[in-house]
Amino acid sequence: MDQRRLRNNKHIRELTREHRVHREQLIQPLFVVEGLKDRETIPGLTDVYRDTSETLARQVESDLEKGVSKFLLFGVPATKQTRDFDNTFVAAEISKLKKRFGSSIFLGVDVCLCSHTTHGQCGILNHEGDHVENDATVVELAKAATAFAAAGADCVAPSDMMDGRVKAIRESVDKAGFDRTVLMSYSAKFNSKFYGPFRAAADSAPKGDVKLKDRATYQIDSANIEDALASSRRDAVEGADILMVKPGLAYLDVLARLSSEIKKPWAVYEVSGEFASVELMAREGLMDRVGAHLECWTAFKRAGASMIITYGARHAREWLKE
Repeated sequence: MDQRRLRNNKHIRELTREHRVHREQLIQPLFVVEGLKDRETIPGLTDVYRDTSETLARQVESDLEKGVSKFLLFGVPATKQTRDFDNTFVAAEISKLKKRFGSSIFLGVDVCLCSHTTHGQCGILNHEGDHVENDATVVELAKAATAFAAAGADCVAPSDMMDGRVKAIRESVDKAGFDRTVLMSYSAKFNSKFYGPFRAAADSAPKGDVKLKDRATYQIDSANIEDALASSRRDAVEGADILMVKPGLAYLDVLARLSSEIKKPWAVYEVSGEFASVELMAREGLMDRVGAHLECWTAFKRAGASMIITYGARHAREWLKE
């Protein structure tokens, strides 16, 4: 009975719980789409939208009322290009949010090119269209991150998985006078099948008449934990303040190992396919929706996450009964 006594009732279970999820540790993704006339729903992501400039501000206002104050913004420009990218739209959205809400929100901004390119890849392609040019892409990423920092972003979050982009971004942002801007690196981002709903939301699926059809040449293979460790160690040395594992549920072992070996704050992204799986199962009456989401969040904390990026952050106060 030694162990059973500590499981006997609700009160003793609460008192002896080792890992707790707090609303303050959750980050809510946001999508803003240039030229969109009306906000749009996203398949599989309940209560998450592709917002217009106008509805985005109202959504943040609503989230603040629900106790959500930390966000990760994904901007989707109307014009797609292959190089020389224009960051004006996303920078303007950052500026508007920070001017309206100020220090009441923490605004992280994704830094990648997949929503900006005609082909949906995360960088500049070579002439043959079969390879992403690392160094040319890093230049564009540093330019975008600096523009976002100048617009008021509290955090820039490169998700592209190019080599050396953390160093380039940190140096560029610091040189521009924004040394207080946090850099959160998607340091262990895997080539996963769980990104589907997100790619619809961000208009970022690989497409077009180019030879490169997926992201296997720059995102980490799902079988390679040593690659994830090496990439994260590099990003930590190059100046990342926060490191990330993405996706979450299928990579809890990666999160547990990396967070134990690299003493930095760790984020985990409960990606769109993971979140939508719970939503769809619950809709069919096959799963307790709230209980399943809370179980996932607890698993992330148990594996070492300091913070969780989740599409359900705006429901945390209700679900956690805070």
